[in-house]
Amino acid sequence: MSASLASNSDGLIINPLDNVEMLFGENGWPYERVGSEEICATITGQWCEYHLRFFWREEGRILQMACMFDLKVPESKQPAIYETLSRINERVWLGHFETWSEEGVLMFRQAMMMNALNEPTGLSVCSELVETALKECERFYPVFQFVMWANKTPIEAIDAAMLETFGEA
Repeated sequence: MSASLASNSDGLIINPLDNVEMLFGENGWPYERVGSEEICATITGQWCEYHLRFFWREEGRILQMACMFDLKVPESKQPAIYETLSRINERVWLGHFETWSEEGVLMFRQAMMMNALNEPTGLSVCSELVETALKECERFYPVFQFVMWANKTPIEAIDAAMLETFGEA
């Protein structure tokens, strides 16, 4: 394994999933390496279990991450969830939320192109991808819950979930 995504002395591109695997192992997260192009892990968050999947596409030098919620969207709630996704994505700077239409599963996705001008430095970049995904999923999970189970409109759900408290009790 290498801590860098640079090419080795033979000119071969080092697979960034090696760094992801190291990160999962160091954190004690159960994971499964699915060949040279995919690795999956399960992480327990505050609201649910998140299923992380990293994909490496050597031909385009693209590292993609999907963080799927342990939450399915009922068919009757899909229009409201689509509006919610649109409104939430306006607030997200890195990555985006979407549904996997075949399964009705909510997820957060982001990708990174690797090239000679912006070679990431291994574990720190993989850690930042995971940290960003978990932070955004934890932040917006209640919004999806409010829309699906409390019959809130997307705007009501976002306002309720994003309510910040000030002062001391």
